[in-house]
Amino acid sequence: MLNHPPAIIDIEASGFGRGSYPIEIGVALPDGSSFCTLVRPAEGWTHWDDAAMKVHGIPRETVMAHGREAHEVARMLNERLRGLTVYSDAWYHDFAWLNVLYEEANSAPNFKLDHLARLLDEPTANLWNDTRAAIEREQQVTRHRASADARMLQLTWVRLCGVEEPKRAVG
Repeated sequence: MLNHPPAIIDIEASGFGRGSYPIEIGVALPDGSSFCTLVRPAEGWTHWDDAAMKVHGIPRETVMAHGREAHEVARMLNERLRGLTVYSDAWYHDFAWLNVLYEEANSAPNFKLDHLARLLDEPTANLWNDTRAAIEREQQVTRHRASADARMLQLTWVRLCGVEEPKRAVG
């Protein structure tokens, strides 16, 4: 088991399944810092699911106007995550969306993505959902966005595993 908080990634996307792509990526790092960025859809990224937008609340117009290009986001992720194992609670989807991003950027990640469940034994996993819900109430989380979700996942792991919470910094 880790003796420090894990790096956590969360990705909001244009939808699920074939043709979907990342529109926002948030990361909570072991030192308590975090970062988040919108991803501007590349020319060939046309899939848009209004049901997904109702969950994350990010209109396509917002990512078109304020998102960064795929190559810039890939570079940012590689700079901040170099050599780390980064955990996701939705590994299957996040792996696919990172592949879409890095393929568009003609690049490769220099970090490893793994499933958050690998860090949990069965008794801890059984407490996960209730603990996360309690933390969301305590933190008064009101939006479903990548950086907030990554932070909630990290705080849930910290509470369940008894590791000291990092001082929160914004990066």
